[in-house]
Amino acid sequence: MRRRTLLAGALLGTTAAPALASGTARAAAPGPSVTRTGRTTLDSRAIYFVSYDGLVNNNSFQKNGLLTHKGHQYAAWYTADRDAVVARRALGDTTWQTVRVGHTLRYDDSHNVISLGVSRTDGRLHLHMDSHSDGFTYVKSVAGLLDDPAGTSWTPNRFGTPQSTLDGLALTPQFTYPQFVATPEGRLQLSYRAGVSGNGRNALAEYDGTRWTALGEWSASTGTYTSEHGSSTARNMYLHGIDYDRNGRLHSFFTWREQNAAVMCSGGGITNHDTGYVYSDDRGRTWRNDAGTVVGRTGGADRVSVTDPGLVVDPLNPDHSLMNQESQFTDSAGRPHAIISYVPGRFGQCTTDYVADRTAHGRAFHVRRSAAGTWRKTEIPVPLNSSQRTKLVLDRHDNAYAVLPYGRIAGASAASDHTDWTLLYDGAGLNAFGEVVVDETRIAQDGVLSVMYQERSSGTTPSPLHVVDFRLPA
Repeated sequence: MRRRTLLAGALLGTTAAPALASGTARAAAPGPSVTRTGRTTLDSRAIYFVSYDGLVNNNSFQKNGLLTHKGHQYAAWYTADRDAVVARRALGDTTWQTVRVGHTLRYDDSHNVISLGVSRTDGRLHLHMDSHSDGFTYVKSVAGLLDDPAGTSWTPNRFGTPQSTLDGLALTPQFTYPQFVATPEGRLQLSYRAGVSGNGRNALAEYDGTRWTALGEWSASTGTYTSEHGSSTARNMYLHGIDYDRNGRLHSFFTWREQNAAVMCSGGGITNHDTGYVYSDDRGRTWRNDAGTVVGRTGGADRVSVTDPGLVVDPLNPDHSLMNQESQFTDSAGRPHAIISYVPGRFGQCTTDYVADRTAHGRAFHVRRSAAGTWRKTEIPVPLNSSQRTKLVLDRHDNAYAVLPYGRIAGASAASDHTDWTLLYDGAGLNAFGEVVVDETRIAQDGVLSVMYQERSSGTTPSPLHVVDFRLPA
């Protein structure tokens, strides 16, 4: 299948296949393509500061900073004066309606993102924000706000008062990484880390339309990990995501980060190692490895641990600056896919400067389970030129798209078993800082890839925050 690379911001169009006469074979599914259809501005002066090499309005691990529900798209960010804002637009509109929700960003910390979630059982929008190993702020809308967006005003009185609990449920005093995920029944779950980097546990809470319940922790920070350099007895599991497929299975890829730097060849690297995978068929209560063996129970004493067998699907030692919290997606058959990135061994067996080495030599890889149940990995032949993360999405034909730092987009066809990765859009004209946020929910609804990004700036000078849309193959 022929591919074209977009240069200087030109657009890649699609060519319609000729109609088939009755009784003839069906035309092959189209390969990946992106056609830029428009760009809107959320804020001409959004807050800008670089922290942990990222921006608080555009960290790819926030789930979701941008989402679509019932024909409307929703976004959240912090303004130049640090106010938390939530906005909506009807799909196709070029203007956004905005509401300030009554919270002010506390620290210049890029971890303190805003994540959005939808509880379909009662039509509420939920916002979770401003936390890094400490307390959090939670805001939810009135019931039914998202059920009839065209007939409901978008005003501050549609949102409740900011809280430091989930309607009275306190969870943990060391909270980080809120990620909302909707269950097939329409309940809303909140994934988060309790504890700190290098010594934390993943946990879940659940909202049933009436109240929040703490389901408990499901990963362990204990156990001994030993590399060729040394050992560590504490760590945390960093998730690449947490997502239900169309059959109701909950998937999660992850990496481990060790607390003890002795496991690395150099103190300038990062202690992340191995790509692991677990899944749950009972809404996150029980966790299984790839072979189907139970390796953890949420809220119980048996949690997913570094010493459990069968977790690792792509082994890698801590000497290659493996990125944590990259990206994942599931295809139409419920098979899990992930993007991981690190410095390949051909560039050396010991990274000594995490940011510099990833920027100079980092590469992204597509890891996925095949129909036969085996794991495959393909390098995406586009240098990262960045220390930051890549987002993964699949279209309705199961073609894969990697949204790389600076808004570049690479694609691979399902027909090739995702081996023909090529650059589709080079990001020219965006002036994107680095990491971007994608609307994971919109693709299935109208075949459009929406990307939220912030323009590069300097120091703490505010800069524009945009959403750019790309049409995918119909």
